[in-house]
Amino acid sequence: MTNPFKKFRIDHLFFRSFAGFIIVVLACSVWASYSISSKELAQTTFQYQQKLLDELNNEITTRLVTIEQISLSTSRDNELITFLANKQDEFDRYRRSIGVEKALANLTYSIPLIQGIDLYMNRPLEGDAKSYIQFRDMADLDKQSWSALLTGNDFTWSIEHLIPSFQGDVPVLSFARKIMYDDKYLGVLVIHVKADQIRSLLAGHSSETNRIMIDSRGEQFLKIGQIPDHNELSKWMEGGVKQKQSGFVRTKGSSEAGDSLLVYSKLLDSTWTLVEITPWQQITAGSIRLAEVIGIIGIAAVLLTLILTHFLSRQFTKPIKKLVSAMGVYSVGGNNVELPVDYQNEFGYLFAGYRKQNERIEELYLSLQRRYEQQRKAEIEALQANINPHFLYNTLDQLNWMAIEAGQDEISRILELMGRMFRIGLSNGDSFITIGEELMHIECYLEIQQLRWRTGLEYGIEASPDLRNLFIPKLTLQPFVENAIVHGFNSRRQGHIQIRLVDSLNNIQIIIDDNGVGLQQVVEKKHKRHTGGYGIRNVRERIAGYFGGEYGITLQERPEGGTRVVIVLPRLAQPPVKDQLEKAE
Repeated sequence: MTNPFKKFRIDHLFFRSFAGFIIVVLACSVWASYSISSKELAQTTFQYQQKLLDELNNEITTRLVTIEQISLSTSRDNELITFLANKQDEFDRYRRSIGVEKALANLTYSIPLIQGIDLYMNRPLEGDAKSYIQFRDMADLDKQSWSALLTGNDFTWSIEHLIPSFQGDVPVLSFARKIMYDDKYLGVLVIHVKADQIRSLLAGHSSETNRIMIDSRGEQFLKIGQIPDHNELSKWMEGGVKQKQSGFVRTKGSSEAGDSLLVYSKLLDSTWTLVEITPWQQITAGSIRLAEVIGIIGIAAVLLTLILTHFLSRQFTKPIKKLVSAMGVYSVGGNNVELPVDYQNEFGYLFAGYRKQNERIEELYLSLQRRYEQQRKAEIEALQANINPHFLYNTLDQLNWMAIEAGQDEISRILELMGRMFRIGLSNGDSFITIGEELMHIECYLEIQQLRWRTGLEYGIEASPDLRNLFIPKLTLQPFVENAIVHGFNSRRQGHIQIRLVDSLNNIQIIIDDNGVGLQQVVEKKHKRHTGGYGIRNVRERIAGYFGGEYGITLQERPEGGTRVVIVLPRLAQPPVKDQLEKAE
């Protein structure tokens, strides 16, 4: 076969071969850009929706679990149980019914999420048919669509349905719980939850979205947007999806929703599964536009090449080949091809720019390596710090009930105070809380210490109501109070702590006095625990990081004995915004 480079003109050969090569590369680039970008967009969409669904699931579960706990505590109320037992005369029974109705009404008015409460019982008393509190006959329980779910269960949730009210029929989600006493079935307490509020939580900040909430039985509990029927959704969630915590499924050929992305979320401590359905076309719209732009740019490049190659010479292709060769074998940190340095025209500038670009690539690669390690370290630390507050809340609550049942009133009080301290300490991840919440945290801690000391520990707190509404970094006072008790009152049976808040024009002073052994004695007799020193250092660093050097902490000896701590902070009517905190950190 004749060598084409010997038979055809080099400019024609170069023109045709290069044009054909560009067309093939263009087609591959368009397809690769669409395929890769669509997958990346789908993965990004999944990660974003997954995080959002987890947050929504957590918030909705918190609200619904609160309703369940309210139902449980109400069903154990002695007044309610006495009323349902039907052991009173008619007058006493009527009097008790008023008290029960008032208690249930107060519960309804105090919790905006509750629409109304129904109490199924024997011999119900007549009342207003559209009242928020209804006493209903047990014989009517079987008429409710959810009554069959109570068979074999002590409680159940119903799907969305309508109940009458003063504003007309209102959509609700109902939670029903059996009321048992001495193994006797006394009645059923039904709390109606406003479905619109749960639906608003399910929608989040999205105006147009397709989401569904599925209960533990796999039934559709609540939905927004265009959701396919239950049978079609069940086909999509085959293969053990219900048992997984999170994930996504791509549906193809659906008769109702078409090709879609199905993202689902189920928290470890939740019985609800949230599902979001996004049309695949909506996800890949950006990929299609990118492919179109690349195609247009590629076609323009081919046309330009067809024109320019007529004016190119062999000397023009030579340096380009050298550059392409160097680019083809380039690797970060490897033995790369050295380009000529004797070019003084545009090719010289091109070679110099290529060398500078390689240097920048090397720097960028090293920067990405460092950033990857930092990100990986941050992710590990975030995972290690990820505590489930609800589990700890419930654990403390269960221990509290166990202490109450065992007659351990002091332990019950300590557990209750610890729960309050824990909630304030977490404060939903906020770095700043009100002074009132900080003082409540200190009061809980001091009351625990009083229970431990029995007698001898006294304290006083002076703070005006206006100061209690200002904001400070959380857990600012606790290290100093703990330091006074652990070190200042060490080996003593009596002690007094006084906390005063003094208001000035632009700042506030927090003064903590104790009548302990003082600073010098603490230094001479170091305690084995170092919590106080670390906590004080932590507070100093946080104040310096947030507000600068003009604010801080001063420790001094009191003339009458003991230690005085003076903390100077700015007056904050509102907590600093998140960006300022991150900048300060």
